[in-house]
Amino acid sequence: MVSEKIVRFQNKNKDLNQLAQQIVTMLEGDGYKTQMASSSPVGTIIQAKKAGILRDIITADRAFTIMITGNANDFSIHIGIGKWIQNIAMAAAEALLLSMLFLAVDVPEMLWTRHVETEVLNKITSLVG
Repeated sequence: MVSEKIVRFQNKNKDLNQLAQQIVTMLEGDGYKTQMASSSPVGTIIQAKKAGILRDIITADRAFTIMITGNANDFSIHIGIGKWIQNIAMAAAEALLLSMLFLAVDVPEMLWTRHVETEVLNKITSLVG
């Protein structure tokens, strides 16, 4: 099952680069390791993962992925689980990014994803205003 949630925002007049930076700051404040690619052909991509021995053993290559697409007055935020792409800023091929951003997940991971994405989405919605 692929778990991805998409939320669309209209008429917010938000600087998407600034919003992405605010999201990264928020995630890092919550203890996530992050990386961001703002010049991706599909939009701004933020990946975040929590460090921990158990998490590293079970899902070392998985990350919480947020993609921001659109413009200041009509943008979407995609949230889901994806493959942790080493040095995401250097990954330039659109096909590579699209195929790896959101992965199929099993039921236990989907439950965790729903919990985390709801929490993160509520915080992002607060940032958007």
